[in-house]
Amino acid sequence: MIKTLFDKTLALLLIISFFPFYIIVSIAILIKMGRPILFKQERPGLNDEIFSIYKFRTMNMGMHLSDEKRITRVGKFIRSTSLDELPQLFNVLKGEMSFVGPRPLLVEYLKLYSYKHKKRHNVKPGITGWAQVNGRNAISWEQKFEYDVWYVENQSFWLDMKILWMTFLKVVKRSDISSNSSVTMEKFEGTLTHG
Repeated sequence: MIKTLFDKTLALLLIISFFPFYIIVSIAILIKMGRPILFKQERPGLNDEIFSIYKFRTMNMGMHLSDEKRITRVGKFIRSTSLDELPQLFNVLKGEMSFVGPRPLLVEYLKLYSYKHKKRHNVKPGITGWAQVNGRNAISWEQKFEYDVWYVENQSFWLDMKILWMTFLKVVKRSDISSNSSVTMEKFEGTLTHG
């Protein structure tokens, strides 16, 4: 209950504080990429319950093109500064997400997790998490899931505060935004272990 109260209070304060950024980013996307301004996609949350996650759009439409060709100059800036994540504050306010927790991934990945890695859905997904401050998109899926499970098994208020501080430093440095071989993380094809 303390974490939920903290999340919703901070989300509301940040939405109010960042309101000018919402306007500026929305106008930039509208001018450079057109509509829609927001990217909306179904993701699994706590106990595998499906919800709609919100982000600012950073890519042009065109599913047959690679991410490198779809992402725009404005989109690269929005992504590198993590401004694309701002709409997720509304997911936190609605109680669908937390500030800290495993990142919500695609619904199609649910059937690909090992038994151990399914533990990542025992808590609410987060805007940031232990995996994000330990490599984000620059580490492998296996490493990312190990970090997620470690967080679930060791979560505490003070760990959340540490992760939020480390996230702030990552955003300032704009580090680990992309994977080693792609502008976004490569698609998850399944775990290497089944434990």
